[in-house]
Amino acid sequence: MQRDGQDSQPAWAQTAAEVLEWTEVSIEEGLTAEEVTRRRDRFGPNELHEAEGRRWHEILVDQFTSFIVLLLVVAAIGAFLLGDTIEAVAIIAVLAINGAIGFVTEMRAVSSMESLEEITEIHTRVRRSGEDKAIPAAELVPGDIVILGAGDIVPADLRIVESSRLQVDESALTGESVPAGKTSERLPEDIPLAERENMLYKGTYLTRGTVEAVVVSTGPDTELGQISASLQESVDEKTPLQKKLDDLGQTLVPFLLVVATIVLVSGWLRGQDLFLMVETAIALTIATVPEGLPIVATLVLARGMWRMADRNVLITNLGSVETLGSTTVICTDKTGTLTENKMTAAVYELANGSVEVSGTGLDTTGQFRHGGHDSDEPRSPVMRAALEVGVLCNNASVSETDGETTVTGDPMEVALLTAGLKGGIDRDELLESRQEVREVAFDPAVKMMATYHEGDGQYVVAVKGAPEAVIDSATRLLTDDGTEPLSADERAEWVQKSEQMAEEGLRVLALARKEVDETAEQPYEDLTLLGLVGLIDPPREEIRSTIQGFQDAGMRVVMVTGDHAGTAKNIAQSVGLVETDDAEAIEGDQLDDPERLSQSDRDRFVNAPIFARVSPENKLDLIDLHQSAGSIVAMTGDGVNDAPALKRADIGVAMGQRGTQIAREASDMILQDDNFESIYHAIREGRIIFSNIRKFVLYLMSCNLSELLTILIAALLGFPLPLLPLQILFLNVVTDIFPAFALGACGGSEDIMDRPPRDPAEPIMTRTHWAELGLYGGLIAIATVGAFVIGGGMYAGGMETDEAVTISFLTLAFAQLWHVFNVREITSGILVNEVTENLYVWGALGLSTLILFGAVYLPGISLALSTAPIGLDGWAVVFGMSLLPLVLGQGEREFRRRFGTPRLGTRIENALRG
Repeated sequence: MQRDGQDSQPAWAQTAAEVLEWTEVSIEEGLTAEEVTRRRDRFGPNELHEAEGRRWHEILVDQFTSFIVLLLVVAAIGAFLLGDTIEAVAIIAVLAINGAIGFVTEMRAVSSMESLEEITEIHTRVRRSGEDKAIPAAELVPGDIVILGAGDIVPADLRIVESSRLQVDESALTGESVPAGKTSERLPEDIPLAERENMLYKGTYLTRGTVEAVVVSTGPDTELGQISASLQESVDEKTPLQKKLDDLGQTLVPFLLVVATIVLVSGWLRGQDLFLMVETAIALTIATVPEGLPIVATLVLARGMWRMADRNVLITNLGSVETLGSTTVICTDKTGTLTENKMTAAVYELANGSVEVSGTGLDTTGQFRHGGHDSDEPRSPVMRAALEVGVLCNNASVSETDGETTVTGDPMEVALLTAGLKGGIDRDELLESRQEVREVAFDPAVKMMATYHEGDGQYVVAVKGAPEAVIDSATRLLTDDGTEPLSADERAEWVQKSEQMAEEGLRVLALARKEVDETAEQPYEDLTLLGLVGLIDPPREEIRSTIQGFQDAGMRVVMVTGDHAGTAKNIAQSVGLVETDDAEAIEGDQLDDPERLSQSDRDRFVNAPIFARVSPENKLDLIDLHQSAGSIVAMTGDGVNDAPALKRADIGVAMGQRGTQIAREASDMILQDDNFESIYHAIREGRIIFSNIRKFVLYLMSCNLSELLTILIAALLGFPLPLLPLQILFLNVVTDIFPAFALGACGGSEDIMDRPPRDPAEPIMTRTHWAELGLYGGLIAIATVGAFVIGGGMYAGGMETDEAVTISFLTLAFAQLWHVFNVREITSGILVNEVTENLYVWGALGLSTLILFGAVYLPGISLALSTAPIGLDGWAVVFGMSLLPLVLGQGEREFRRRFGTPRLGTRIENALRG
């Protein structure tokens, strides 16, 4: 109990009386209110330490620490110094909006996590001052007496004082799927956690029985709290996308400085006004810094998170959204993820043959197929006897209220009750005539459980358990004609039948009974074997198509389960994970020493689709094997023991409904509906997000490059400036921001999940994209300079007239607007694609067009920008020349799409190599 100097012996190594004395409490009275207050002040609330995440002010600061944002700050300062207040204010506004969106989005994720924790907040019964009452579990203190029953969650670490028929599901902590039997007896001090039968641990839950126990540890001092604390590691604050954007910004700086210097020097040498050239060079430098880049990137990521939230996927940080698009391997558990986590009694193997039972999960209606005939009720007395034993030797419950089915207890026992209801056998009704008078709890040593029931002057003993144990204890076999002796050879045949059923993916139990005169008689001697029951956790209906979707997208799904290899292989085949039943299932113990694995074994394990009998440590080794092979690994999990693997994986995926708090805190993504299919939609969204980011980066950069090249070409040809500094800044705000925003909302091409995952090391701009950037920027610049030359010839004043500059200004502006259609996916159609189907794009084009007309015809704006009306001939030049880059760009993309020619970047690279 003491946080700062606990007694030398832990609670499990003391008797219950010693623990009560140590915690200074009476089992009958509990603690007083005054003592509770004193202990809460000393030990604090029964809550885990908050996960080490970024606080609100840290999240806010993080929005302004990237290199490209700092570059924009410098640009804003430069604009202020030049007197371009409008541009400076615009940049600052962009920075503020970007910061606000990123802050609100990440805080929204934090809020969602807190909401999940509120949903999972539990209450517990506690005895204080001699009265039992329900309180929030967070208010427990060491020394509290807690009273729990079947279905209750253990709220703290407890030492058992008194219990009855107690079993606890500790799978979330130990990974052991079979409920653990409990006792109040003293245990050795060095016994491992999984064998501490007199302890209950926070986060586990009771599957049956009742218990009174004393709290010995709360909050961070619990086993769960210590695991939680071990997971609180500092993480790199910058996401992969932020790093890529920073690299892009750093690539821009030297290029901008070189071009600006050329423009300044060439204009000055031609006799242009020095101040005008300095102003133009600075304006170009400021304008070509893509201020829309960080805000659009943040918006796209935020929109992706919101879209995923609509599909019940909670992303806990923006960086994970991008990583999703690179995922290559998905390691998933079986129970509850690939399967429904609803055990079903599917087949009974009896002396007179097999009986198949229809209906899955909690469906209480079904038919019995025996000998090729279906019936609503069991036709065989042996089948009815087997159903009755499964119902009697049972501690679960199934009830229906207003059409809602409620179950408590072990899923296997629930399945036996459900099978009984299909045959018209209700446990409560059956117990009225066969009252239970004794229970012998399941003993892992003998692998059986028995209950005694009153019968016609005798007691009926109902037994269920592991096939080999029950069959070995049986001396007779029930048939339609009565009981017959069971020979040793026949026992061996029944054991073989059970093994065959297990190989078919079934969990197998044996059922038996006998009649005795006294309840004191031994339960497991001279049994009459009734038969075997095979249970299966059916696959989710949508799993096969989901796995096929992952495979079509170039991703591998790997089943990682603690179940028997035969069961795992059967489920893997039924969901389409493997095609044949001879697929290899790697046992977890083969991963125990990964450092000594040969290269051939490492290759075999990396390519294996099934891992069975896997421990939590094995999961870490498996993740390391895949990551060392260059894979981006997503791992699903729900228990406390899954948390280290969720933390280690590139994308940790926790279950929101059945997942523990520790698992959720360790993960990057939470499935609020526990549906495996949601991962597919999240990965698709991750791919769309990166594709959209690449689109608007290519768009922004090529637009900015076109402005640079327009001035540079004019300077090299000895022309006057075709664009004025303020016009450059105006275009940068109008034509960059709105279409780029719209590109961020593209829905993705139809084939986005038919491609292999993107290499995570791949930059935003590959060689191909840089080549496209040069092509599109050059086309727009040439068209603009061409329009300037034509405009100069149209007006008597020559190329220095306002009309000629207005034509080049508008040509550049509209060419940039039409250029939005050039950034479609190369595999998309020319007319119908993700850009043309995006209504936001059309809205952005319409708004920008109105603004451009206003720049020419509204007196205040036209005066500031030095624009002038240009007439119909001028507009014909503007639209004719501005459409030229679109036509040529679309032609080049369509040619590549139709004829599959090498990528532009590859051709240029090969040409440079000679």
